[in-house]
Amino acid sequence: MIHCDNECVGGEKRAPVRRDAFKLTTAPWAVTLADLKNWVPIVGIQHEYSLVEGTADRELLPMAESLGLGAALWSPLGGGLLTGKYRSSAEGRLSDLGMVIHTESTGQKTAVVDTVLAIAEETGVTPAQVAVAWVRERAARSVATLVPIIGPRSLSQLDSYLGALDVQLTDEQYTRLAEVSAVPLGVPHEGIAASLDRLQGGAADRVTAPVVPVA
Repeated sequence: MIHCDNECVGGEKRAPVRRDAFKLTTAPWAVTLADLKNWVPIVGIQHEYSLVEGTADRELLPMAESLGLGAALWSPLGGGLLTGKYRSSAEGRLSDLGMVIHTESTGQKTAVVDTVLAIAEETGVTPAQVAVAWVRERAARSVATLVPIIGPRSLSQLDSYLGALDVQLTDEQYTRLAEVSAVPLGVPHEGIAASLDRLQGGAADRVTAPVVPVA
């Protein structure tokens, strides 16, 4: 694919490439190969990401940060689940497209929707705006460029998305959402986290975290 990308633009560095569905095992290789051969650079990845789909936090987004890649994050509303509308109606992707990306299939997803609805009530905005505002704040705290991809199907949905630009979550609200939606990071991350306090001598507040290198 990488060679094809290069040929498609005539072998010149004039159209940087963003690839969908890169696996962790292939993305670093592709970025390095394109750089070594002076091919069209890989500049970004694309992945689903929201409060009900955060598995990119395990490896893909840290990889993007370390390689200096951007990330386009699609479905910030979890297929409409984070609007809360499916609690009162099946209208939406489920009825119009015969599918929905996410349902309240786990206790965690139910807890996430509950928290989004609660914060929407606290702030006086829509649940959709809370969900998008959280992704935007997550992007602001990253050293990589993370860009939510929106998919409005009506003018009212577009207005709701744009309204999220004016929503500023408090640190407490952001943390509540981050904690309730957190995905298990697995090995080796959880083992490292469990031993980190001991390794830091029980004084984590006196340890300066390393700066993530950006390619």
